[in-house]
Amino acid sequence: MAGSAAPETLSRPSVDPEEVEKFSRIAAEWWDPESKFKPLHKFNPVRLAFISETICAHFGLSGDTPYEGLRVLDIGCGGGLASEPMARLGAKVTGVDAAEANIKTASVHATEQGLDIDYRHGVAEQLLEAGEKPFDVVLNLEVMEHVANPHTFLIDCAKLVRPGGLMICASINRTSKAFALAIVGAEWVMGWLPRGTHRFHKLVQPNELRNALVEGEMQPEPAIGVSYNPLNDQWSLTGDTDVNYMMVAKKTG
Repeated sequence: MAGSAAPETLSRPSVDPEEVEKFSRIAAEWWDPESKFKPLHKFNPVRLAFISETICAHFGLSGDTPYEGLRVLDIGCGGGLASEPMARLGAKVTGVDAAEANIKTASVHATEQGLDIDYRHGVAEQLLEAGEKPFDVVLNLEVMEHVANPHTFLIDCAKLVRPGGLMICASINRTSKAFALAIVGAEWVMGWLPRGTHRFHKLVQPNELRNALVEGEMQPEPAIGVSYNPLNDQWSLTGDTDVNYMMVAKKTG
């Protein structure tokens, strides 16, 4: 699972080689707010505020470092845009990504920030096979639409949540509105993301996410929409799940 893992260890059901290669090419840009990841930097504050409120409410936490004692897994962590805030709030964070270039970028940046984050080059199946202890919280953010088999991937991720723990998911819906805004608009017209970042047929609908979570013995809550307002250049939580959405699920048992 370490960053030196041989490439063949990534020949797993959840790995889509094209997706790994795509993000590897732009890994060095993760922490540049004006790079190809600019939309994610703009979206991140709303996403992180929701995650923080959800975790604190679920576990009854408060204070400057409320996550002290919590083990958090950021699966498909990319350059660490969610892992680092979790660590700053006191969590013991493990970040896993199938693209080794992403892990190298994340590790260097965390070191520069004085943060101790356990970054690993690998996939969810490897954690399970290694007998990894289940986590209090699993973050599954904008990754399920980039794996080979989202349903299997989500069930594997559910196995990594301890009983009573949480999985917080974020993705893009597979709707005509999402195609128009998130693919045609964001990638083809505005150029906010590289063309091909998202493939329409791989997007996951909330009901598909919910079904996989239930099969993974999770109790999912209704999806929450996240919408962009071009007039004020701001993201906010809404009731519209047609494009971006998040879903929280609790592990039963």
